[in-house]
Amino acid sequence: MSATILGPDGKSRCRWCAAAPEFLGYHDTEWGFPVSDDRRLFEKLSLEGFQSGLSWRTILAKRENFRTAFHGFDFDRIARFTERDFDRLLKDEGIVRHRGKIEAVVNNARRAQELVKREGSLAAFIWSYEPDTEQLAKPQTASTSAVSVALSKDLKKQGWKFVGPTTVYAFMQAIGLINDHVEGCVIRAEVERAREKFKPPGR
Repeated sequence: MSATILGPDGKSRCRWCAAAPEFLGYHDTEWGFPVSDDRRLFEKLSLEGFQSGLSWRTILAKRENFRTAFHGFDFDRIARFTERDFDRLLKDEGIVRHRGKIEAVVNNARRAQELVKREGSLAAFIWSYEPDTEQLAKPQTASTSAVSVALSKDLKKQGWKFVGPTTVYAFMQAIGLINDHVEGCVIRAEVERAREKFKPPGR
């Protein structure tokens, strides 16, 4: 089976983007493009944690609800959440109402604040884990890597939750730490150009 599929414009793309109508825009404009904004990085890691055991389609469909519920993933605000916020979130039908995952986001917001004080930014820390392109598996053939295991271990050591190696690998794919668009996908070259122009924070 081919790893690509023709998009509505007749150009080849990663096969997975045809699995749901909302995937095409996400694939073409977000997935794999490098991200340096701390809030967007925190959002992505939080949503990957919520996805654990669920489909990305479920999370993507609820993403705007998540953004509203978690104040745009402003981790300084989330770090101040109280029991009243937990009650509000557990009643919110627009998000995934899983107490452990909600608690993880609040816990991770506090850990993110500590990390920013120490490293200067979440982005500087995350991008310090950018792997050597020569060590990468063939696109979309792996669900973890030595780097995702190392980053997961480092985050867990700092007290982060719901950041296992598979979750972290999906996060790395999504925020452009690696370009995992398959060979032949029209967006792969766009992501590569964006990565060439991108200056990793903290370097």
